Amino acid sequence: MKKFITYILSFSSFLFSNQIYKISIEGTIDLGLPPYIERSIKEAEANGASAIIFEINTFGGRVDAATQIKDAILGTEILSVAYINRRAISAGALISLSCEKIYMSGGGLIGAATAVDMSGKKGSEKVISFMREEMASTAEKRGRNKEIARGMVDEELKFSSLLINGDSIKVEDIEGRKEGKLISLTTEQALKYKIADETVENIDELIEDLGYSLDNVSIVSSNENWSEDIVRFLTNPVVSSLLTTFGFLGILFELQSPGWGIPGIVGLTCLILSLSTSYIAKLATMSDLIYMFSGISLIILEILVIPGFGIVGIAGFFIILYSLYLLLIPDIPVGGEVLDQAMDGFTIGIVGAIIGLYFFGKMMLKTKFWKDLTSPYSQKKEDGFTNSFGWESFVGEKGLADTDLHPSGWIVIKDKRLFALTEGTFIEKGVSVEILSVEGNRIVVRETSN
Repeated sequence: MKKFITYILSFSSFLFSNQIYKISIEGTIDLGLPPYIERSIKEAEANGASAIIFEINTFGGRVDAATQIKDAILGTEILSVAYINRRAISAGALISLSCEKIYMSGGGLIGAATAVDMSGKKGSEKVISFMREEMASTAEKRGRNKEIARGMVDEELKFSSLLINGDSIKVEDIEGRKEGKLISLTTEQALKYKIADETVENIDELIEDLGYSLDNVSIVSSNENWSEDIVRFLTNPVVSSLLTTFGFLGILFELQSPGWGIPGIVGLTCLILSLSTSYIAKLATMSDLIYMFSGISLIILEILVIPGFGIVGIAGFFIILYSLYLLLIPDIPVGGEVLDQAMDGFTIGIVGAIIGLYFFGKMMLKTKFWKDLTSPYSQKKEDGFTNSFGWESFVGEKGLADTDLHPSGWIVIKDKRLFALTEGTFIEKGVSVEILSVEGNRIVVRETSN
């Protein structure tokens, strides 16, 4: 009886326990991450979770991905907690500041959030201004110091004191307070200047500090599902560039052949995969999709409806090129250097794909599969061959006229029905005939006695 009561109490405790969701943000922050974060937050809301803990350990990544995650966190009414387990650099700092509470492990680090391009160069003033105020407004929303948040982005700012909780504090231990230095805070500094709330060494300590009993808490670890894994894989810069270039090349090769075949199907499939995952990751906007499908529609119209290849197909081709270029531009304010990089990457991608496809084609021509597919052993006239169906061995053979030959018709020789013609005479059906000569597919016969 005691065991039964114990089981009932344990089961009741589980039913009425507080659910706390734990979401890991590790590695590079890419455009495949926001859909996973958004889905996990909605799931936590639907299940009535008490809190969401974001365990963060990242050197950063894409700013546009980080702003999507920040918006999703600010949009939920569930208690959001950032647990910086070692570091939250760059885009990771923005995500951390968007949470209501920030906990850091010992030896942790937060900051260095200036915007840079793929080569590590500082972004334009337009981009820096956007990121600077994005950090400041997020810090302000959560009651944290805006000057520190701005200093994490812009090294041209400097200060000697800060207003923390109504008190003016002289700052001497932050290297980034000086002009020309970005702000990065250690765990102790983040606690001192109220960027972080507490320091803990594991999730259990964090949960207890929030006021929950571990015996009455159910921790739900949210993981990426298969579709989100696919989206993250397909939005990987290398994979997405390959999809785009092979999609472009497939359409290009289809334009050079009549009808609609394998190159067009492969190209269209690659473009659909690239566009759909880019749209899910919010890299492609609706206008990008309209451009792309308008170009594809014009090319299909040119191939299937309009003979030849004229202005409609050319227009569709260039519209597709423009839409592919737009896919490389983030949906945030960017400067001229980002546009130049997008154009350089677009050009290099296409040229590289064409060169790679050329060498791949040369290798493909040597494979047995290609030889079987294209029948390279067909006889050529310049090599002394003539068209032949292998009927030369029938010369001298006898058979029957299967139809009237006036002077051509059908005959039957060795159970084969062949089309033949006479020397000029008429031969009735059923009459015995003999093959005189065979030249290619021209069979000459004459009437003969049985």
